[in-house]
Amino acid sequence: MAKVVIDDKKCKGCGLCIDVCPKKILAFDKSRLNEIGYHPIMVTNMEECIGCAMCARMCPDVILEIFK
Repeated sequence: MAKVVIDDKKCKGCGLCIDVCPKKILAFDKSRLNEIGYHPIMVTNMEECIGCAMCARMCPDVILEIFK
């Protein structure tokens, strides 16, 4: 199983990672704002992550790390 680590303090809520995730397991965390005033992303179901790292490659701010 893969693991996604998110530096949510730097997430600016662009949503590019959400759009490219083939398993659709990323979403905005609407319950909170990060230090820079955006809803950060979160993983909704880590067990479904296939570790493709499409989200990490798409992120312009390099806030995602994928571990297999």
